[in-house]
Amino acid sequence: MAIDGKAVKGRGSAAQVANRFAVRHYEVLHWEGIDEPVEEEGRGTTYLPTHPRTIVNRVDSPDLPFRWSMNPYQGCEHGCSYCYARPTHEYWGYSAGLDFERVVLLKRHAPELLEQALRKPGWEVDPIMISGATDPYQPVERKEGLTRRLLEVLLRYRHPAGVITKNALVLRDLDLLAELASHRLVTVAISLTTLNEELRRRLEPRTSSGANRLKAIEALSRAGVPVFVMVAPIIPALNEPEVPTLLKAAADAGALGAGYTVLRANGAVGEVFGQWLQHHYPDRAAKIMAQVSHLHGGRMSDSVAGRRMKGEGAYAANIARMFTIMRRRYFDGRSLPELDRTAFAPPPQGQLDLFGPSMG
Repeated sequence: MAIDGKAVKGRGSAAQVANRFAVRHYEVLHWEGIDEPVEEEGRGTTYLPTHPRTIVNRVDSPDLPFRWSMNPYQGCEHGCSYCYARPTHEYWGYSAGLDFERVVLLKRHAPELLEQALRKPGWEVDPIMISGATDPYQPVERKEGLTRRLLEVLLRYRHPAGVITKNALVLRDLDLLAELASHRLVTVAISLTTLNEELRRRLEPRTSSGANRLKAIEALSRAGVPVFVMVAPIIPALNEPEVPTLLKAAADAGALGAGYTVLRANGAVGEVFGQWLQHHYPDRAAKIMAQVSHLHGGRMSDSVAGRRMKGEGAYAANIARMFTIMRRRYFDGRSLPELDRTAFAPPPQGQLDLFGPSMG
C-alpha cells in the first residue's frame, strides 16, 4: 500500500497492489500503526538468484517480429509505472506494484543455458530477442554482466539477435555489438518515450534520460550497429504530443526505423498506473484513463492479437495516421538490414569452458 497516500520516492509504483493469485494480502493501515511499513523511502532493491532450467523462450505472438526471447532478469528496477511485464511477478508470489521494481530475480546461469539451447540437435536458427519483458540493461546489469555474457555467447556461435533497452548502459557493450553488427547478427531497439525530463523522472524513475538515449543511438549508429526506435508506449495527453519531436530526434541521431505501441494497462498495471496518475497528474488523470480506455474498446487493456498494441477506434486511427506521416517524413529510404541466419556455427565442445564456470 502507499504510505498515507504518499508515493515512494524513486519508484514508479506507489503501492503493493494485491496479487491475483494470493489467498491473503497484507497492508499498512496507517503510518503510526504497530506494523512498520515495508515500503518506506530509502528501501533498497533485493536481488534473488533463481535456477531456471531454460532461458530461451519460444514466442508465438503474431504481434511480435521474433520467434525467440530470453530474459536474464525478472522484475525491473527502472520502475516504469506502465510496464506490461508487471503482472509476471505475481507468478512468483510478489506484487506487481513495488515488488516488481524492488525484488529483481537473477538468472545467473543464463549464458550456460543459452549454450545448451544452441547446441541442441535441430536448433532452429532465428534471431533471439534480449529481452522482451524486463530490461536487460537495468541497473543491476552493471554488476552482474549477464547481458554482456549472453552477447559473448551469441558472437561466439555467430547467432543473430536483437536487444531492447531504454538504458544507455548498452554502450558498455559497444565492442561486442559492433562486432556482431559487422557480421549482420544484431539490431538494437531503443525505447524513446519522452524528451521531457520532468515527465521522464516521474514516468520512468530509474532509466536513462531521453538525451542520453539519443546519445546512445548516435554512438551505436556511428559504430555500424543498426538501431530501431520504439516510441512506446504512446500515452494520451502525456507523451502523445511529443511523437513528431521524438521521431525527428531519433532520425537525426542515426536510427534506421521506428515503431510504436499505445498504452495498454493489462492486469494489475491498470491499478499501478491509475495510482501513479492520481499522484503526479491529478488534474488530467480521469481524462487520460478515459482516452486509454477508448483506445481499447472501453477497456483499459486488450488481449486480441493484431489490435492490442495499436488500439482500435477513431482515436487509435488518428495516432496511427500521425505516426505514419511523421515516420515517412523522417525515415524515408531507411531500413534495418536483414540478419544473417546462415552464419551459425557452434564452436568445438572443448572450448566451452572459455566463457566462465559451468553450471555444475
